[in-house]
Amino acid sequence: MYKKIGFIGLGLIGGSIAKAIRQHHPDIELFGHASRISTIKNAHSEGVIRNDGFLPLEEFAKMDVVFLCAPVKLNIDYLERLAPMLGEHTLVTDIGSVKGNIHDKAQSLGISRCFIGGHPMAGSEKDGFLNSDPLLLENAYYLLTRGSDTDQEQFNGFSDFIATLGALPLETDPKLHDHATAAISHLPHIISAALVGLIRDNDTPDGLMRTIAAGGFKDITRISSSSPVMWQNICMDNREEILRLVDMYSRALDAARNTVASSDEAGLLEFFSHAKDYRDSLKLPGKGIIPHTYDFYLNLEDESGQIAIVATILAAARVSIKNIGIIHNREFQEGVLQIEVYDEESMKSSMKLLTEHGYHIYLRK
Repeated sequence: MYKKIGFIGLGLIGGSIAKAIRQHHPDIELFGHASRISTIKNAHSEGVIRNDGFLPLEEFAKMDVVFLCAPVKLNIDYLERLAPMLGEHTLVTDIGSVKGNIHDKAQSLGISRCFIGGHPMAGSEKDGFLNSDPLLLENAYYLLTRGSDTDQEQFNGFSDFIATLGALPLETDPKLHDHATAAISHLPHIISAALVGLIRDNDTPDGLMRTIAAGGFKDITRISSSSPVMWQNICMDNREEILRLVDMYSRALDAARNTVASSDEAGLLEFFSHAKDYRDSLKLPGKGIIPHTYDFYLNLEDESGQIAIVATILAAARVSIKNIGIIHNREFQEGVLQIEVYDEESMKSSMKLLTEHGYHIYLRK
């Protein structure tokens, strides 16, 4: 088991991981670095980290594990600075959503054997240490990547450690990771932002489109409220994979356009039917744009019987639950447990009741 762990970056994800470690492994000493001294002092005052001021980078290089939790480009800079001073048994990991570049840097620095890429699939539109939560990792996928010479025993040990925090570790190849996240995360953000820009530039002088924007448009473009700086960095670092997916999407959009232009009734039915069938097969919250869903989310400790307790509270109030389940990919959605009911009145009464029982409730934005 690790004795000393350092965090370079104590934002939403770094702070949440640190708090989860403090909760599950109180004997591990945690240390932190942040760009602002106020963040360090807040983390210290909450009892998360031991230091209440800035530490030399050399101190982190001596620890058992160093989590790089800054933006992607800064993580690579810190990796380069740490490399010459790393201890013999120090493991370095990161939490960025792009893995290829940082693995290449670790390889060029000669430290790939002790570097493990990490990407917790959890988060929200909020950021900063003050919004961090030890339950953020509960039952969330935590992608782990390694190089060809990564120490197997060290990798297995770190994967087991991540599991003790309540997360679900999944191993994948760095290049496959970047292709997959470009497809299911990065491309949708570009599409969302482009669609928002299209509506903005073509709205009427009295803002009719803005006024009636709801339903499908709101669902599809919700993720455009995420940090512009973060997405700027992601697009720069995963450029090749994103461009490849944008080109593929452009061809798919052209094919759809041709089907509409040719008034191909059978082709249109097939186009939408195949999309519906695949979308309905995904284990995701809700059912997409149509029909409307009445669902909300709450944090839940990963302990036996917790889901049953929530269900019992609602059943006692005669609330009918339509669907209930754990959300494993929560990059942009707060709350580990999704509850769907049949109507708006039931949703409001359920949220009020569970809030009174001490649960933190979140709505999908």
